[in-house]
Amino acid sequence: MLEIGSLVGGKYKVLNMIGQGGMSTVYLAMNERANKQWAIKEVRKDAVADFRVVRQSLITETDLLKELSHPYLPSIVDVIDEEGRFLIVMDYIEGNTLEKALNMLGAQPQEYVVEWGIQLCDVLEYLHTRKPAIIYRDLKPGNIMLRPDGTITLIDFGTAREYKEQNNSDTSYLGTRGYAAPEQFGGMGQTDARTDIYCLGATLYHLVTGHNPSEPPYEFYPIRYWNQQLSPGLEYIINKCVQNNPADRYQSCAEVMYDLQNYKELDRGYKKDARIGVTIFGLVAAAAVVFAGLGLTFHAKATKLARENYNYYVTEAIGTVDELSAAEMFGKAIVMDPGNPTAYIEFLDNTLLADDNFTPEEDEMLRQIMITPSGGTTVEKRLAADKDGYAQVAYKLGIAYFYCYDGIGNKQMSAKWFQIAANQGTLSDAQQFRAEKLGKIAQYYTGLGTESKSGDSMVSYHQFWDDLVAIADGNIAEVDNAVTALMIYKEIANQIYTYPAQLLKSGVTYEEMCDEMDLILAHIDSDIYNDPEITDNTGKLAGDTVKSFALAKAALDMAAGK
Repeated sequence: MLEIGSLVGGKYKVLNMIGQGGMSTVYLAMNERANKQWAIKEVRKDAVADFRVVRQSLITETDLLKELSHPYLPSIVDVIDEEGRFLIVMDYIEGNTLEKALNMLGAQPQEYVVEWGIQLCDVLEYLHTRKPAIIYRDLKPGNIMLRPDGTITLIDFGTAREYKEQNNSDTSYLGTRGYAAPEQFGGMGQTDARTDIYCLGATLYHLVTGHNPSEPPYEFYPIRYWNQQLSPGLEYIINKCVQNNPADRYQSCAEVMYDLQNYKELDRGYKKDARIGVTIFGLVAAAAVVFAGLGLTFHAKATKLARENYNYYVTEAIGTVDELSAAEMFGKAIVMDPGNPTAYIEFLDNTLLADDNFTPEEDEMLRQIMITPSGGTTVEKRLAADKDGYAQVAYKLGIAYFYCYDGIGNKQMSAKWFQIAANQGTLSDAQQFRAEKLGKIAQYYTGLGTESKSGDSMVSYHQFWDDLVAIADGNIAEVDNAVTALMIYKEIANQIYTYPAQLLKSGVTYEEMCDEMDLILAHIDSDIYNDPEITDNTGKLAGDTVKSFALAKAALDMAAGK
């Protein structure tokens, strides 16, 4: 066991033990240099019967999590594989498991369970839409942490696997009896997204009734058998999730989320065939289907009508000051024509990024739109069918996460979108270069200025600077747009302001940084301020960027002793 007060990996000071299971112990640790707390999960060789198998499971878990980024998933920051034990350093998740809530309080309030279910659908749909899809396979209350703010975090990825289309079945049983779907018992088909939907239904059943499906009577009674006050709509949802035949369950978590968000409508006996989770506007699409059946002339009219309505919603949204109203209209347009990138891009430029701040709430708003069911799949998958449109939206999202998420940017969340944008192969040469470079820089932030186990710097500040400068080259406002240009320029100002001493120490000269700042300020004057169509928002952002360079110059002068 780790000693309290000891230093792990040369930088993590063990503060105290916060949890212990059959094969692992979890500690709270502090990286004193970064002034941040982390959790360290320790699995010792002498604590398990087959350490080799367990170790491989842990490697699978860490490899999966390193590639993922979602608000409801923990981040892995370090893995220490020593002889006799395996240590995983991850986010410290404050709170307790839902299993503990059940043990202490019994059945949970229905409204809480529905909200947790919606969050679980969000994170599961994220996993299922990775390439290849990731199937979690062990959803249960003990693997769900509830944070003090009411949000959940999915933990323990030891049984997760990537979905392989060529496989007819899984090779082994993994999961928790009672919660696991029939196909998880081996020889009954391969686990897929519908397997997680079964586990989700079992979990919701346990949470809302207080009856553990892994204990007698070992079957799912209708939830109102236990409590007549529970929702008939929620009963319908859970019952559909836990059907033995995967074909009889919901086919995606996006479908489950929609019904959970509208379970009170199910209470009143309404079950819409078309699940459009943003607003009610399906009459236009329905009209298009009817007209298509009446002949080419009517089909052309229906198509023209749909296009006019799409353009109407986009135009009205652009001119709307109230963010929620604008979001509603953009949402209508997006779901009406998911393969058209226009509404996505205008939504980002004119609403979500209008104040240079992509908030977590706005991120959630956009995420809900992207997973809305559409044409037997989701809005995002419909968009992905158009490589060029998907590339443009993904590129714009990468920029939004990189520079603007929560006011400071989240490089890790941007990496996925830059990779998607670059992989489509349809961007302009300048955007392709920028997507690849920004995706690379996004990876720098976890290793910038830190050292590997060998003592070598994982990423040098000089390398970091060279890539930043390369991205800022040319007339970005002309190739992309003024907002993207200013975001890139402001990032350089922020890095000079934050790390002047480190940049100088790495070999980037004072003159190089001053020349780059002068060049960028010249671009702002010629490419942005001289644009006769500059908007008020862009002008304000340009002014803020110029101020950022003044602060950066002052910090650089101080670090250089000027």
